[in-house]
This record gives sequence, C-alpha cells and structure tokens, in this order.
Amino acid sequence: MSKLNYNHLYYFYAVAKDGSISKASDRLHLTPQTISGQISSFETQIGSELFERKGKRLYLSEMGRLIYEYADEIFQLGDELKNVLKTQQHSTWQKFHVGITDVIPKILTCQLLQPVLAMAGPIKLICHEGEQESLLADLAIDKLDMIISDQPLPPSSQVKAYNHNLTESGFTFFAPPSLAKSCKKNFPESLSGQPFLLQGKRSVIRQSLLAWFEQHNIIPQIVAEFDDSAMLKSFAQAGYGIFIGPTIIEKNIVSQYNVIAIGNTETIKDNYYAISPERRLKHPAVLEIFNALDNSSN
Repeated sequence: MSKLNYNHLYYFYAVAKDGSISKASDRLHLTPQTISGQISSFETQIGSELFERKGKRLYLSEMGRLIYEYADEIFQLGDELKNVLKTQQHSTWQKFHVGITDVIPKILTCQLLQPVLAMAGPIKLICHEGEQESLLADLAIDKLDMIISDQPLPPSSQVKAYNHNLTESGFTFFAPPSLAKSCKKNFPESLSGQPFLLQGKRSVIRQSLLAWFEQHNIIPQIVAEFDDSAMLKSFAQAGYGIFIGPTIIEKNIVSQYNVIAIGNTETIKDNYYAISPERRLKHPAVLEIFNALDNSSN
C-alpha cells in the first residue's frame, strides 16, 4: 500500500462522524462531489469499501469501523496539538480510559467514577460502553485502563487481567406512583399479577430475580425486558411497571425517575468488579475510586 493520504482519511472521518456526505460537505464548505470523490479514492487505495449504502443512509462497513477508531484517535491528538500550539503550554492532562459493561446502571457508574473527576491533578475521564468480551479485547491491547462489570473475568479468558471487588449491593423494588400503594402493602406477595419490567438475558441478576420469585411463589406479569437499564427505568417512570435496582443507588433512582421504593431484599445481591491489567492496582484514578469506596464504608 502507498503512503496514507491524510486528506482522504479526514474526509472519511468527517462523513462517518456526521452520518452523511451532505452534512459533512455543509460543515466543511465543500461540494458533495468533492468529498465523495476523495472517499472513492481512499477506498480504491485500501482495496475495501468503507461504507455500506442502504437507501439514502450510510453505514460503516467492518473495515470502516476499524479505520474510524484509528482516525478518531489521530484527529483527537491533532486537536490537542492545536491547543498546545495556541496556548504555548504542554497539556498535562492524564487520560483515564474506562470500559463499562452496558448492563451496569448509569447512575451507579456515575457514582463510582465521581471521585476521578474530583482528583487534584488534571485528568480526563473517557468512558467506553459495550459488552464485556469486546471491552476485554480493548483491555488486552492497552486501549483501556480498567473495566467496570457485574461479572468477574471468567477463568477461561485468554486475557491477562485481574478481578478486584469494587462493591456489592442488595436490591430495592421500585414502582411508579400509580402502582406503589397497592404493591407496598403485603410486600412481596403483592407483586403477583403486577406488571413487571425485567432485565435482559445478558444481566447476571436476571436469574437470581426469577429464582427469588419462584421461592416466594410470586408470579408477576412480565410486560417487557430490557438490556439497557436506563431504558428500563424510563418505562417505569412512564408508569408501565415495577422493576428492581441496586439499593446503594436507591435515593438516586427515586429522585431521578419519580418512582417509589416499595420494598427491598438482601437475598438477591449483585457484585461489581474492576478488571485491570495488573494484580496490584497502580493507576492513580483507580486507586482514587477504591479509596473513596473505603472511606464511604467506614
């Protein structure tokens, strides 16, 4: 392959970021034909298509997604360089890349990571969300400093990494105001027949909850299942059903989603882990997270 043409790369990056050639052309003040021609030349150079065209929309191909990841890093560094040249000061910001499995509640993630942004030194927190398997792949090639997950690293994993217990929590049952009064009385038997919003199959807690229902002879009416915990809570906020969430963020859930805590259990517990590439924690941001958790438990 001949030398990489960074103009080609930049036009591809602009289209991928904006989602269409027309939007990129408006922003860059170029004609759509110019940008389209640059991308075609880039595709010819690398011997692979970068986009899949479905109707009027463009979707990144597998090769396109790979190149976009590199382009994003390249042009972010370019922006940092422009800032250094403008201010004549070297950037002292330390980046902290955290992978977060997509089943972790967003409120809990925010609570766990708040100490990082309160650190004395300048640090830039960069969060990446995804499935544990893909995040572990990024950890293996040093693209992440830590992963937050509700599952420990499996013994069969080929990735050299280590589990560190972050915290654990029991669970609280939440209901919209329209259901709370009838469900709070005679809890948990009152849950039978009530509309319930269940975590998706990727959630570790799902099976424990279903076993808890069976143990207490409770048969709720499961009206929906969600992989995304924030979407689940949004449906509860709209009045569609009851759900469970970690007790450690009970106050946040009640305040943010206008729901009512109707009962809790310590029988169902969830553990949260930090997965790091080192057995002994060294990264200052990781240490800050664990120090904050130690202080809050004392």
